[in-house]
Amino acid sequence: MKLELASFYVKDIQFCEKTEFRDGILKVNKQELIELLLCDNRLKDVELDIARPGEETRIIPVKDVIEPRIKASGNSVFPGFLEKPLTVGEGRTHVMKGMAIVTCGRIVGFQEGIIDMTGPGADYTPFSKLLNLVIVANPAEGVSSYEHEETIRIAGLKAADYIAKSVQDLLPDDIKTYETKPIFESISKYPNLPKVAYVYPLQSQGLLHDTYVYGLDAKKIVPTFIYPTEIMDGAIVSGNCVSACDKNTTYVHQNNPVIEELYERHGKDINFLGVIITNENVTLADKQRSSDYAVKLAEYMTLDGAIVTEEGFGNPDADLIMLCRKLEEKGIKTVLITDEYAGRDGASQSLADADPRADAVVTAGNANELIVLPPMKKIIGLVDAAGIIAGGSQKSLKKDGSIEIELQA
Repeated sequence: MKLELASFYVKDIQFCEKTEFRDGILKVNKQELIELLLCDNRLKDVELDIARPGEETRIIPVKDVIEPRIKASGNSVFPGFLEKPLTVGEGRTHVMKGMAIVTCGRIVGFQEGIIDMTGPGADYTPFSKLLNLVIVANPAEGVSSYEHEETIRIAGLKAADYIAKSVQDLLPDDIKTYETKPIFESISKYPNLPKVAYVYPLQSQGLLHDTYVYGLDAKKIVPTFIYPTEIMDGAIVSGNCVSACDKNTTYVHQNNPVIEELYERHGKDINFLGVIITNENVTLADKQRSSDYAVKLAEYMTLDGAIVTEEGFGNPDADLIMLCRKLEEKGIKTVLITDEYAGRDGASQSLADADPRADAVVTAGNANELIVLPPMKKIIGLVDAAGIIAGGSQKSLKKDGSIEIELQA
C-alpha cells in the first residue's frame, strides 16, 4: 500500500464567520460546529475554546486528542464511524499539522488526563506544542457512562472531519509518501537486511478501556496483519479512558512514532515488513490465545526482530511479557517499550510481570513520580477533576490552583 500524506501547516486558529483555511490560519465558524455536534441528542451542551502553546492554560479532564485528516477524495479517514468500514491506507490524505481536536468535559472515567500549555507539565505532554481546538461537551441527563464515552468519541471525530474539510481542495505545503509492499515482495527486495515488524497491542480491557479497529471493538478481534499506512489513515481509533500517560490517543495512532521511525530505517538497516495488531484482554485464556496467535503471525513472516509496545499497565504487563517470551523462544529478537509504575520513590517493581528474556527494554519513565503543576490563568474544563483523575487524590488540588499529582495524569 502507498499513502501520500499531504500536509497543511496551521499557524493559528481563530473563531470567525466562515470555516476556512488560508495563509496558515484556520478560521472556524464556532456556532456551525457546535450545532453539528449537538445533532447528537445525547449531548446536553457544547462549548469550543482555543489553547495555544505557551499560554497559561490548563485543559482538564482530557478524553481524546485527534489530528484533523481527510481523504483528497472527500471521504472521512475514520472508517467504521463516519464512513463505512472500507479499507484505508492508500491514496492521498490531507493532514492539518500543528493542531489537534481535544475533547474535554465532565469526566467519563477516572483515568482521564491534563494538558498544560506552559510550565513544567507542558514538558510531559506533546500536545502542549500544538494549537488545540477544545470541545467541552457534557452529556444529557440519564445518559449511561458507555453512551457518554461514545458520544464524546464521535463528537471528536466529527469535529476533526469538519475542520479537515477546509483543506480538502487546497494545495498542500508538502507531501510525504509511505509505502509497504506485500510481505514476500518486501523480503525479496531487501534480502540482506533483518526482517522487522511492530507488534502493536491495543487496549481492550473493557469497562471504558476500549480501542476500535475499523469500528470494531478490539477485544473481539484475533491478532492480524495490518499495513502501517492503514493505522496512519484512521483505521484505529481510541475509545479508552486508561491513565493519560498510558493511553494511545487517536492522534498517537495517527502519528505513531514507532511506525514513523521504522519507515525511516526501512531499506537502510532494517526491512520493515509491517504491523501485527493484537489486544490486551483481561482473562488468562484470552492473553494466551492472543499472544500465541500474534507470535504465530510473526513466525509466518520469518521475522528476525520485533518491537512491542504496551498500552495501559498492571494487567497488560502480562500480555507484554507473554509476547516477549514467546517471540524470543521462536528466535525473534524482541525490544519492549513501556513506562513503569515503580512507586513515588522508584523503589517498587516496575512491571507486574517479568521474564529473563525481557533483556532489551526501553523505559518511558516512572508514572508514579510526583509533579507540582503551578496555577494557570485559564482553565478549560473542570479543574476539580484533579481530585479523581488517576494519579491524583482529594489533596491534589491546592487552594492557590496548583496541582500536586503523579506523572500518569
